[in-house]
Amino acid sequence: MHDAISVEDLHRPAVVLANEGFVTDGRSAASNKGMPVVRIVPETVPCECSIKEHAETGIGGVMDQILEALVNPLTAEEASPKRKEAEQASRIVFKGDLGEVNRFFYKRGWGDGMPLMPPTEEAVREMLTGTDLTADHVVGKIEPRYGKATVEKIAVNAVMAGALPTYMPILIAGVEALTEQLAQLGSYGTSTGSWTPFWIINGAIRNDARVNCSSGAMSPGDIANATIGRAMGLIIKNVGGARKAVEDMGVYGNPGRYSSVIGENEEQSPWEPLHVEDGLGRDESAVTLFFPNCYSQIWQYGSDDRGILNTFIYNLQPGRGGLCCLIMTPHHARTLAEKGWTKPMIRKFVSEFGRVPAYRHPSFHQGGGWTVNRPETVAPGPMDTVAIIPNPSLIKILVAGGPGAFLGLACGSGMVGADFVTKKIRLPANWSKLVAKYKNLVPAYEKY
Repeated sequence: MHDAISVEDLHRPAVVLANEGFVTDGRSAASNKGMPVVRIVPETVPCECSIKEHAETGIGGVMDQILEALVNPLTAEEASPKRKEAEQASRIVFKGDLGEVNRFFYKRGWGDGMPLMPPTEEAVREMLTGTDLTADHVVGKIEPRYGKATVEKIAVNAVMAGALPTYMPILIAGVEALTEQLAQLGSYGTSTGSWTPFWIINGAIRNDARVNCSSGAMSPGDIANATIGRAMGLIIKNVGGARKAVEDMGVYGNPGRYSSVIGENEEQSPWEPLHVEDGLGRDESAVTLFFPNCYSQIWQYGSDDRGILNTFIYNLQPGRGGLCCLIMTPHHARTLAEKGWTKPMIRKFVSEFGRVPAYRHPSFHQGGGWTVNRPETVAPGPMDTVAIIPNPSLIKILVAGGPGAFLGLACGSGMVGADFVTKKIRLPANWSKLVAKYKNLVPAYEKY
């Protein structure tokens, strides 16, 4: 779409061929680039098609439409499209009970399929006590439609998700992370690959906000873990404009998009926490973001250091050679540390020995050759082994989770130029009072 618009800017006619399932996505992309009426011809060639006959049949079937779109003069609307004037937003969009509000919001595509809390003026004001920034402060512009994420918009979506004001500093830092080029939200958030934002929280704010770092951290049941991820998902959708089957073209979707949030168990880790690795102080708090599209829990191959490391290298998937997070319990981490393993040593080991025969790697089959961004200088033979994760810098190590023998892997095939993004969390002046106000909001399970 961007290429077609560039051609049109040169006063040459252009036509976009789009699989029929992506026409709406194409129109959104064109509108976002200021040219909403680029001519699009729908075709039926399967996505990523490598069967010549299917491609020729699909393109041949629309060739007359392509020629017609290229030679026919532009209509008046195409030549000079009228910009749609933005409606003046009202502070009150609907009145009703909880069920009526939810049905109203859902019909307008503002939700995520689960019940929402109404963002009343009072609730939003309370949420804004979680930051010293003004309500109209723009934290950043969020892809794909570059919506302005003001502090108030962040607060509105946080209320809708059921979040607490103590999460606002995390959400603001999360938006800052999303808008970093290295995060690649514009690619991950709209791709067919169904990547999910994976949020790791470090520092004292984990305890202040009661972010779960232990048993079941990514399961339902913890308001912080659940609503922080949910709020960020609503922000991406409602502010960034990544709407399902419009801009977000995930083939299957990903349940992790509801909320993939976990804190690092720094107190029980033998190594430096993630945010310290990234240059922040131990007394600071931070959020780290990356986009996996695959999460696995694997039973350990052995309880010693070799058993733990072998579990990781033998469970890497050949099609998941991008950013990867190795998740291990404090017990596993201490076992490795006692044998002298450091985080850099572990990353190097996994990158070097997580290998498969070349014929099992997707790069061997794509275009019948080997991609240019691999470290091998000569294309390997089918039985030559190749690294699944070719660079140790693509790997992070997270100490989290409860007692047990399982290890975790969060991985995804990579986008060029993507990386982990860590942002410092800034606390408001009233932080101590805010934490005290919500400190007793904890589940109390019945004892048997």
